[in-house]
Amino acid sequence: MTYVDGFVLAVPKANKEKFIKHAQQGDSVFMDQGATRIVECWQDDVSPGKQTDFFRSVDAKEDEAVVFSWIEWPDKATRDKAMSKIEDLMKSDPRMNPETNPMPFDGMRMIYGGFTPVVTLGD
Repeated sequence: MTYVDGFVLAVPKANKEKFIKHAQQGDSVFMDQGATRIVECWQDDVSPGKQTDFFRSVDAKEDEAVVFSWIEWPDKATRDKAMSKIEDLMKSDPRMNPETNPMPFDGMRMIYGGFTPVVTLGD
């Protein structure tokens, strides 16, 4: 059964192109490690909520956009194997190395987690 890693983060609006470049480089590592699909979505139609919302979830500032992303894996075992290599890849692969591909956002405010799909429709 497929497995999904989901992410929500705040990115300075001025860094949109830097984020896209960062994601293209870093995401290719996950594809090399067995991911089947990766989607990076830039805020478009996101409204403030009355109790909670995407902005508050990552403490987004006025000059930041919310990014909603996910990585699809063929199964949890493939994902776990890939994630076990990330620390080493961050040192050895320039696409993942923070010195050669720095995060253009505050990674401390990123929320993420792994999910088992319970309903899937379409492709």
